[in-house]
Amino acid sequence: MSDYQLSDEKLIKKFQNGEVNAYNELVKRYKDRLLNFIYRFLNDIDRSEDLVQDTLIKLYTHKDSYKEVAKFSTWLYTIAANLARTELRKIKRRKTFSVSELSNDDREYIISSDASDQSEDYLTKNFEKKIQNALAQLPNDFKTIIILRDIQELSYDEISKIVELPLGTVKSRINRGRLKLQKLLKKKGENPH
Repeated sequence: MSDYQLSDEKLIKKFQNGEVNAYNELVKRYKDRLLNFIYRFLNDIDRSEDLVQDTLIKLYTHKDSYKEVAKFSTWLYTIAANLARTELRKIKRRKTFSVSELSNDDREYIISSDASDQSEDYLTKNFEKKIQNALAQLPNDFKTIIILRDIQELSYDEISKIVELPLGTVKSRINRGRLKLQKLLKKKGENPH
């Protein structure tokens, strides 16, 4: 059986036994998913790519810390989520300035086009950007769970293990997080329904 047909758990076991090709297959399977996951936290593609690399390095250097108690994906997403949360804390500590502090000369003005000129692709990207901005405003507890459930489409059980919370708490936070996200979108004049 070739590596691409093996389960993640079998691949990590092969990698733990010294087969580097198994690692390469895991990287192929997860690098794009991890990038999507981390990008939802940071909204910065360059930082997200760096954290994916850090996650994959941790996979390589800490391969023996994986035990078959949990699904491999749960273990890997936990590493990625921890790195993303740490990066968010670093970003918040850095000095930033608000748009209101800019003088009129510093601001970029965008002239909006007539609605009839806007393509569906533009509207889709614009909506995606509004969702991303609303996600960025959610408290981390809600953001993590919403990203894992609604974007990464992980099961409630997997999410419970990643965030180390009881299943009931996870379900409750998903519902409350969705409501908060909906309010943020409505506040901006955007309703997803």
